[in-house]
Amino acid sequence: MRAVIAPDPGGVNALVVVDRPQPVPGPGEVLIRVTAAGINRSDLLQRRGFYPPPEGVTDVLGLECSGDIVAVGEGVTDLPPGTHVCALLAGGGYAEYVAVPAGQVATVPLGVSLVDAGGLMEVACTVWSNVFMMGKLQHGETLLVHGGASGIGTMAIQLGKAFGARVIVTVGSPEKADFCRALGADMTIDYTKHDFAEEMKRANVQADVILDIIGAKYFEANVSALATAGRLVVIGMQGGVKAEINLGALMVKRAAVMATTLRARPSAEKSAIVSAMVAQVWPLISDGTVRPVTHATYPLEDVRLAHQVLEDSSHSGKVLLTT
Repeated sequence: MRAVIAPDPGGVNALVVVDRPQPVPGPGEVLIRVTAAGINRSDLLQRRGFYPPPEGVTDVLGLECSGDIVAVGEGVTDLPPGTHVCALLAGGGYAEYVAVPAGQVATVPLGVSLVDAGGLMEVACTVWSNVFMMGKLQHGETLLVHGGASGIGTMAIQLGKAFGARVIVTVGSPEKADFCRALGADMTIDYTKHDFAEEMKRANVQADVILDIIGAKYFEANVSALATAGRLVVIGMQGGVKAEINLGALMVKRAAVMATTLRARPSAEKSAIVSAMVAQVWPLISDGTVRPVTHATYPLEDVRLAHQVLEDSSHSGKVLLTT
């Protein structure tokens, strides 16, 4: 089968399409014939050599996919061959076939195409587990999302609004600000022109929950923007890994700082996240309240072009590979 790896760390030219044996599903696993795979920032980090796959996981890139089940391993009875599914992966999505624990698989929501479903699981699980399970966002609270036009951002805007929150996002252009407002964002801040914490202060608003993909560069400003008893959830480090913490500022606000990753969690934890997310989010997708946002699709052979779109941050929503 065709698959994409990055044998030598580097830029987009490090990506190569190779021939790999078709996986065989083990006990508790299903084999998916991949229709589409979502591209995530984590894939760019892996390509550069900064985010290696967990021990025992394939070096084929890709943390989510959609497709149809073609075979099942021992003990799998509820996902028969032919079922259209999307899956949360530890790796292997950039390929024609991938084997994955059945608990990390969900049937495609009603009304979503099999291609668009390829970019659904990573963003939905990331937002649900971090904003709602960890951040405990409540109706009437304010959510600040950095990178509002990203795949995660577009899902966070929609879910935040669906559960009754006020949503503020940072963006990198007027066009992305318009895009986010169309999705439901209540306030947009262009980080290329304004300090988001100062803009929020001028608007007399603070965030109960912050979903942060930047890390160190935004830490002080994030704490400043938090409301009393606010929760800062860090899920990315695009702006660095080391920051100085003013414990006094956190104590005065009785604030909490949490940092998480999804990829390296045990399968049982990921399965629990998938189950909880599907129960809450899939009905909102099926009734049209929330929708996957696809920026563009590229054939597997054009994976370098697809990665460059994310490198340039020229996308609004998800970029997908199709097989």
